[in-house]
Amino acid sequence: MPIDQHLLALFALTTIVAMITPGPDMLFVLGCGMRGGPRAGLLATAGVATSEAVHVAVAAAGLAALFAAAPVAFTVVRIAGAAYLIYLGVQMIRRRHDEPDEAEAGTGMDGRRAYLSGLLTNLLNPKMVTFTIAFLPQFIDPSLGRVWLQFAILGAILIALEFLVDGTVGVLAGRIGGWLRRRRAVRRRIDVATGGVFIGLGVRLAAER
Repeated sequence: MPIDQHLLALFALTTIVAMITPGPDMLFVLGCGMRGGPRAGLLATAGVATSEAVHVAVAAAGLAALFAAAPVAFTVVRIAGAAYLIYLGVQMIRRRHDEPDEAEAGTGMDGRRAYLSGLLTNLLNPKMVTFTIAFLPQFIDPSLGRVWLQFAILGAILIALEFLVDGTVGVLAGRIGGWLRRRRAVRRRIDVATGGVFIGLGVRLAAER
């Protein structure tokens, strides 16, 4: 496999931690599931995953060519990405939970609308583009060659895990949604733990290689 096994394991672990942390995508899927049932929650996840595939393809095409033409660009992107991960970690730790949930209330949502809403909400979110471009290169090793294939492998894992986690949330939207709304203290501890993981990862990857 043309990818560093240590980086692959670290990527999978970090992605899982990030995916299980309640965020805009998860809250959106929760809202769709609660309004339209398990099918709507699953299709909303499919829309988000489709959008993420577009983000990964754009990142792979542009960055792979850039890294091949100018190797120093990899270092620049890596440092910028590490700084962004640290920023995200700090924001997670500082985030408060006294604001209303991002998943808007409502009644009824068909599957087509859930899919298109998930696709457009994620596709048009510049933060998701920035995160994908910042996150994936941290686990790419240009010395192994075939950078585009490394992107494809990591992207496939990212999308599969996102679909698994958010899809599960969508199917179990009613129960999990109620649990999250009632347990703000638990959400706070999850944010602090995840923020610490992102900060540690950013510092580690900025110092290495």
